[in-house]
Amino acid sequence: MPITDFLEKNARNWPGDVALVEVNPAMEPAKPVTWREYSLIEAATGGSYRREMTWREFDVRANRFANLLLTRGVKKGDKVAILLMNCLEWLPIYFGILKCGALAVPMNYRYTADEIKYCLELADASVLVFGPEFVGRVEQISDRIPDVRHMFYVGKDLPRFADSYDALVTYCSSTPPAVPLTDEDDAAIYFSSGTTGFPKAILHNHRALVSSCMTEQKHHGQTRDDVFLCIPPLYHTGAKMHWFGSLLVGAKSVLLRGVSPEWVLRCVSDEGCTIVWLLVPWAQDILDSIDRGDLKLSDYRLDTWRLMHIGAQPVPPSLIHRWKKVFPHHDYDTNYGLSESIGPGCVHLGVENIHKVGAIGKAGYLWETKVVDPEGNPVDDGEVGELCVRGPGVMKCYYHNPEATAEILKDGWLFTGDMARVDEDGFIYLVDRKKDVIISGGENLYPVQIEDFLRAHPAIKDVAVIGLPDDRLGEIAAAIISLREGESATEEDITAFCADMPRYKRPRKIIFADVPRNPTGKIEKPRLREIYCGGSLVEKQITK
Repeated sequence: MPITDFLEKNARNWPGDVALVEVNPAMEPAKPVTWREYSLIEAATGGSYRREMTWREFDVRANRFANLLLTRGVKKGDKVAILLMNCLEWLPIYFGILKCGALAVPMNYRYTADEIKYCLELADASVLVFGPEFVGRVEQISDRIPDVRHMFYVGKDLPRFADSYDALVTYCSSTPPAVPLTDEDDAAIYFSSGTTGFPKAILHNHRALVSSCMTEQKHHGQTRDDVFLCIPPLYHTGAKMHWFGSLLVGAKSVLLRGVSPEWVLRCVSDEGCTIVWLLVPWAQDILDSIDRGDLKLSDYRLDTWRLMHIGAQPVPPSLIHRWKKVFPHHDYDTNYGLSESIGPGCVHLGVENIHKVGAIGKAGYLWETKVVDPEGNPVDDGEVGELCVRGPGVMKCYYHNPEATAEILKDGWLFTGDMARVDEDGFIYLVDRKKDVIISGGENLYPVQIEDFLRAHPAIKDVAVIGLPDDRLGEIAAAIISLREGESATEEDITAFCADMPRYKRPRKIIFADVPRNPTGKIEKPRLREIYCGGSLVEKQITK
């Protein structure tokens, strides 16, 4: 079945139940009011502090946009790009694209104008839907993307080169379009993180999207009583595929536009959130705010919150131990995945395995895993090799890139590029990205292991380890360290702390600076290499 069937089922079964809520901290009233009181202010001022949508409204809006696209000549198999910040319109637009048989092409909101142009051309997009945050960037390329026949603008102050989504969609039919869909039809193109240059386009079909719904719900047991708080960007497979568990059961979800410890706790408290997916920096910020006394747990109603899970990056065990001390009643879970494997879930820890914190888990529901040597042979338990996964969520291909597809897809297995080991109980531990391994004096150094060790230092908030060129050893490990607010440490302090680490693993250079992360929480190591070694190691790292 196509994934659109789940939306239509929810609209039939629970038409009046709330499906989505958008909370926008930037529109907070000048004085404290309840959500219900603010709805009156919103109506009078046009503000958008809190908006909500029922399942029926969700489905109707998706149908209207699907029919709008059909009136503009969009055909089954065409590509429609989405360039929006998280908002109430995002998911109805996504499903409207799917309902008319087109492919949704979500785009990273950090893309420059040239990257937007590159991705539109790579995906063969003929339509672009964008919001007010991107007017300047889209205007720069509007006369250089001739294959994009239509541009729809979501928001006020319509730019001259686009049509108004809001004005046009209102007058379109709310009847589901008569476009037959199957689970083998192409559904979406996502983009890789672009760590080796410009992003690659990842093609998925409806079967992959449906499988992610089933995997997510199996892992976290969502029911219609759950409320999922979604903070990460919807363009990324991580956020959306976690939300797919809520879609499957018809549960409410909250889109929080903005990240701060206070707003996370307020949303949980006011919306009754039960499941919150955080990135490592956000979890650290919440705990730091509580430790400093900036937030008092007694000010919030947090008894509904049952599950905190983290993904998209390695999770320091010290962070989870610290979290459980503050929130002992929370279940904790982590998932592992790639956009090429339709996001999180191909490897899954499980809330019952908190004693294995630090591991990413075992093969997820409907998935298989193996760890192999450079020749593709399985390695023994405890040995480091490349993690491979196989399951219904594996991408069809890199769109327009058969060479890259052949490198990563072999006999149905997806070679992830992540180095991992398996313990005696079958749990998988990430060691590092294949391209990030540092070879120093003939020894392989795995930055994630060094980063996990350093994060246990009480003054360290975040850390990234990269390789720097060295005439004698080839490379040395350098630690870029961001300190907690109000804390201090010297190079000598960090060196002394590392005395318990094997000598060859100790970082030989300490740099105190910010650690850049992308919107999904991953450390931007190519950017760090560009800053600290002029990018000279980038190609070397990729080809190891």
